[in-house]
Amino acid sequence: MRYKRILLKLSGEVLQGSAGHGIDQATVNEIAEEIRDVRNLGVGIGIVLGGGNIYRGKTGEKEGVDRVTGDYIGMIATVINALVLADTLNKLGAPAVVQTALNLEKIAEPYDHAKAIGHFNDGRIVIFACGTGNPYFTTDTAAALRAVETRADIVMKATKVNGVYDKDPEAHKDAVFYPEITYSEVLARDLQVMDLTAITLCKENNIPIAVFNIRVRDNIKKAVLGEAIGTIVRR
Repeated sequence: MRYKRILLKLSGEVLQGSAGHGIDQATVNEIAEEIRDVRNLGVGIGIVLGGGNIYRGKTGEKEGVDRVTGDYIGMIATVINALVLADTLNKLGAPAVVQTALNLEKIAEPYDHAKAIGHFNDGRIVIFACGTGNPYFTTDTAAALRAVETRADIVMKATKVNGVYDKDPEAHKDAVFYPEITYSEVLARDLQVMDLTAITLCKENNIPIAVFNIRVRDNIKKAVLGEAIGTIVRR
């Protein structure tokens, strides 16, 4: 295996499947099965989920909701996604726990990086919900932060496209694909890989970022094994 501990970043949208909103359980099952298979290789897995399939703070702000309030609503949305994924993983025989950056102790553990590492060592998958626990910070930043704190070998951003392009490949047929690119190039070209804070955190701590299509079966496993899929961002 190329990587022994990973931080998997999943957008909320990947859980909605073709439904267009909310959670499609069949899609969750497929993703959970793939995560279970990777876990069974002996890989430590942390997961950060977005909540955009349920609520986005930025969208709420455009509709008149206070941005801080909207961001907290978005954090609660990530908890819903995390609980669904954890429940699915546990039923598949892949033990999973949820840790939250906001205190919701009746349904999840408070975030504790040392306890999270202990879970990894015991073979459990840890799903980190509520982002960083602060408004104005994205779940991309939360993924980078949790990767640094839990000493992950790589951040794996599972998306709906095959990797990093110079522009949106779904809107531009002439978009150029980058199989490998540096953090500095991502920042200089303003490529929408992850937000500025997340890229900077990974760069400063020398944590590579893999970007690949989650809709292709076994791509997580292929990335863990070091196969050339998607895009790698590194020095």
